[in-house]
Amino acid sequence: MAFVKVCALSELEEDTPKRVELDGTPVSVVRTEGEVFAINDICSHANVSLSEGEVEDCMIECWLHGSSFDLRTGKPSGLPATRPVPVYPVKIEGDDVLVSVTQES
Repeated sequence: MAFVKVCALSELEEDTPKRVELDGTPVSVVRTEGEVFAINDICSHANVSLSEGEVEDCMIECWLHGSSFDLRTGKPSGLPATRPVPVYPVKIEGDDVLVSVTQES
């Protein structure tokens, strides 16, 4: 897996998503509950940015229709979304947040 620095850990505010783009993939990076998560930034239901939504209880909510996605698994918690969104591995090195959107071959 190729990890890429997306931001400094100190730049991430608790429960405030940060949108980044890696290799053309929109990613929402979220610091919550003492961890950092990376999830695809596009809602599987409405094709809108998840990073514009709110974070609570390790879930990110789509601002348009209210579907929430688990930051750990990408699975939706209920309708209208029925499909999960991809989640990506995160590494913290010092103050650097690194994310990989590539799969091992």
